[in-house]
Amino acid sequence: MIKTILVAASGNDSDTAVLTAALTVARPAGAHIEALHVRLDAVGVAVTMASDAGAGAVTAGLVDQLERDARERERMARDIFSRFCTASGVAQTDAAAAGAPSAPSAELHVESGEEPRWIIAYGSAADLIVACRGDSDDAAARATIETALLETGRPVLIPVLIAGAAALPERFDRIAIAWKPTPQAAHAVAMAMPFIEQAREVIVAAVDEDPETRHDCDRLVANLRRHGVSAKAERVAPGPDGAAASLLAAVHGRADLLVMGGYGHGRLREWVFGGFTRHVLAAAPLPVLMAH
Repeated sequence: MIKTILVAASGNDSDTAVLTAALTVARPAGAHIEALHVRLDAVGVAVTMASDAGAGAVTAGLVDQLERDARERERMARDIFSRFCTASGVAQTDAAAAGAPSAPSAELHVESGEEPRWIIAYGSAADLIVACRGDSDDAAARATIETALLETGRPVLIPVLIAGAAALPERFDRIAIAWKPTPQAAHAVAMAMPFIEQAREVIVAAVDEDPETRHDCDRLVANLRRHGVSAKAERVAPGPDGAAASLLAAVHGRADLLVMGGYGHGRLREWVFGGFTRHVLAAAPLPVLMAH
């Protein structure tokens, strides 16, 4: 049962879309949404910028400008969160006061420092993280997903954004699982069970990336059926555009959610995921639930 959902409140237009997606999941379970805004440390950022530029000194003007920017971004995050709660009728309360409610609630946390550290702290204690994948050049959104996936141990739900709004159905009636017998895929399935058990139909799809390796879907299908899930196996042959493109083409229009493992290569100052994961994050036409 999902009872706590974390979203990153960055103070820009994507906040409303991600909060709306989180609320779609929160309503049936009466879950609590924790919006997290991390305010940058102006002095720390200025020192880093000056060091990288070889200036050797931090100017008061730079610190003041960064501090003004941080205050404005926090103001915007608070304003967007407040307007969202008012418009959606969600009570603003903390988790302790919420207890075990039948209706969703929400709370905004503001912390200072490095966002990855706070994403780990809050995300590790949540049941689900909802994150926006942003545009291909949105480094902040990319970093949030990387941190959430690789360092919290929690599932990350990534909705599709259409014209700035989150396209997320009220219920995931049809779910596709990108299956291979790996810890990441197994973890993703386990974390997605609250959704899988409510689905009308589940497709367990395996892509034979290596012609000498055929991933066996039947064991997972049998286990899901023991949970009362209507599941079936489907093999996908990789096409000329690769395994990820073939999988997305096979499930497009047939599923409301794709469940898959997120495969990373370690923490680097660049996109850390393998080609399959990167392609899905960039091109998936449906919401994706990932776990590492």
